[in-house]
Amino acid sequence: MLTDENPNLSNKSRGAALALCCVLGFTGAHRFYSGKYVSGFLQLATLGGLGMWWLYDLILISAGGWRDGEDRRVLRWAESDEPTGRLELKGERLQILLEEIDTQRNEIADLGERVDFLERMVTQARERGALPGA
Repeated sequence: MLTDENPNLSNKSRGAALALCCVLGFTGAHRFYSGKYVSGFLQLATLGGLGMWWLYDLILISAGGWRDGEDRRVLRWAESDEPTGRLELKGERLQILLEEIDTQRNEIADLGERVDFLERMVTQARERGALPGA
C-alpha cells in the first residue's frame, strides 16, 4: 500500500521481487511482477540477457535500487511493511543509542591519543638512532 507520506514508493514487495529474480530471473518473472512487461518479454526472449541482465537485476533488487513499472522505488520487504530507510526511535531506545554513540566517540578519541603518543615515541626513537631509517 502506498502511504500519503511518500507516493514515490511502490506497493510491490521487494522480497517477492528478489525471490522471483533468484528462482526465475532468467525468465524475467520479477519484471512481470513489478509491472515492467516490455523488458520482461525481452528478458524472457534472451534468457535473462544470457545471465548478465539477470545478475544486474538481482544486485539492483538486493541493494534497494529496484523500481516498478511506474518508476516508483520498491523498498518494502513485504507489502504490509513500512518503507525501509526510515528510522523512528523513541524513549529508552533512543537514550540507549545516544549513550552508545557517546561511548564510541570517547573510545575513538582515546585511540587517537594513543596513536599520537606512539608516533611521538617512534619519532624520538628514530632521532636517537634506536630504530632503522633514521
